[in-house]
Amino acid sequence: MTKLAIIQLLKKDKWVLPYFKRYKVALVTALALGFLTFFCSVALMFNSGFLISKSASLPSNILLVYIPIVLTRTFGIGRPLFRYLERLTSHHWVLKMTSSLRKRLYLALEQDAVFLKNRVRLGDIMGILSQDINYLQNLYLRTIFPTIIAWICYFCIIVLLGFVSLSFALLVSGYLLIVLLVVPFLSLSINGERETQMKEMKAELYRDVTDNVLGVSDWIFSQRGKDYVTKHEESEAKLQEIQSKVKRFNNRRAFLTDAFFGILVLFVLIWSSSTFHGNHGGSANWIAAFVLAVFPISEIFSGLATASQEVTTYSDSIRRLNDLPQTTDATSNHLEVPERFDLMINELSFSYEHKSVLNQLSLVIPQGQKLAILGPSGSGKSTLLTLIRGDLAPQEGSVLIDGHKISDFGETISDMISVIQQSPYLFNTSILNNVRLGNEKASVEEVWSALEKVGLKEMVSSLPKGLETLVDEAGLRFSGGERHRMALARILLQDCPIVLLDEPTLGLDPITEMDLLDTVMKTLDGKTIIWVTHHLKGVSMVDQVIFLEKGKLTMSGSPQDLLQTNERYRQLKRIDDGEDTVSIS
Repeated sequence: MTKLAIIQLLKKDKWVLPYFKRYKVALVTALALGFLTFFCSVALMFNSGFLISKSASLPSNILLVYIPIVLTRTFGIGRPLFRYLERLTSHHWVLKMTSSLRKRLYLALEQDAVFLKNRVRLGDIMGILSQDINYLQNLYLRTIFPTIIAWICYFCIIVLLGFVSLSFALLVSGYLLIVLLVVPFLSLSINGERETQMKEMKAELYRDVTDNVLGVSDWIFSQRGKDYVTKHEESEAKLQEIQSKVKRFNNRRAFLTDAFFGILVLFVLIWSSSTFHGNHGGSANWIAAFVLAVFPISEIFSGLATASQEVTTYSDSIRRLNDLPQTTDATSNHLEVPERFDLMINELSFSYEHKSVLNQLSLVIPQGQKLAILGPSGSGKSTLLTLIRGDLAPQEGSVLIDGHKISDFGETISDMISVIQQSPYLFNTSILNNVRLGNEKASVEEVWSALEKVGLKEMVSSLPKGLETLVDEAGLRFSGGERHRMALARILLQDCPIVLLDEPTLGLDPITEMDLLDTVMKTLDGKTIIWVTHHLKGVSMVDQVIFLEKGKLTMSGSPQDLLQTNERYRQLKRIDDGEDTVSIS
């Protein structure tokens, strides 16, 4: 991708370009200070060369070199001063811009955080936060600012040289265009693709590391931990190989660039010697001035090649930001919480990598109904809960609440649906803070009330610090039943009308399991409960039971009706009670 291509991309950009206009005063100030820094550098060397030559010619009066002495001091002070102010202004401008960019990115993603994984991977978001925004900082600091300043300086140099010698000015203009255009073009052609590969590899590493850290238990349980480490090391080795190629090319280019300006010094020396000559100084005093002025010129032009080869990474970062879902700052586009919470599932289908999990499933769950979902592993139970929650988008069909799609509610979905997972997570903070996750505004009295309803008040009261007792990471100091009850207390404070139970009793002993189920059903009475379970323990407490098999509904009805009319259900019940040994799956 060329610089013209990134200009075309910026014209359609909705993330980066607006900050050019918003902070244009600071932008112009940074560019002006950058030019003044360069001007002071060249003027300092030019004036110093003249002063040295003039002093060596034994001036008859100290006043003849007084002005060059004052100018040397002035430019000597001005160069670091303007450099500091330019860095201060440009970095302040860029950091202010990227700070606003990060805030906007957070707000854009946070509004639809519930549905985020429908559209983007978490690793991609990590890549944008860790890489892309940093690349955009470099877009300004290493490409836009230096390029604009370099071209301004280029035209100033040619114009000033034109007053001395038009022919030499034209020669220098063509010679410097090699550094301004040819070398950056070659860098972009050779190293640009490598820079893109490096960025893609880093992004892929972020995705892999994020996905694998979240699924580290799968690697451990499958005993493939070494495979993951080997795969990661191979990716790192490929990245390092490309980085080495980039560095080798950069080193060779830096050597050739230095040689290029060394030749320019010889050109200027030859030209100035033939142009300025005389006895005991005179016009010859200008030879050193012009020769020394070349050295600061090389400083500003030599960095353009490096900036040019990174254009492809900048364009990719801008494209990735603009590919993110565009959301407004207001939540008016999202539906408010409805008056009723009837759930309707219409011809719902979903597949994982061409493996069908749900197939044209239709179901109606009235408000306040307690529904148990059973079925063998892989039948689509947990996927159905995920679709109801909105964490996945249906590939076909729809999930409706009060006639509206789940996705239409946006962030308000968290006010309607809450979840108790198989292993509720407790954080390494106090019991009070853990329970208040359901409602941060809940009073201490409300927390105690919730704990009392789930049967934990007596246990927590007996602890030395009560609600202020610290919970170990993941809540390991509590039993499985206590962790589930604490999670249930959160749900009570959250007070959502629909509660999803994803096998919450898995791994509990039968007595604890039945005790917990009884507590759940009683404390959540009147709410819609959708309970995924792997057996029939406690299903007599629900209003409706459905059985999923290969993504289809194969059995439905109340527990009492099914027990009387459905032979297969009776067989499953006997198996669950230990009265039969026939496989149910």
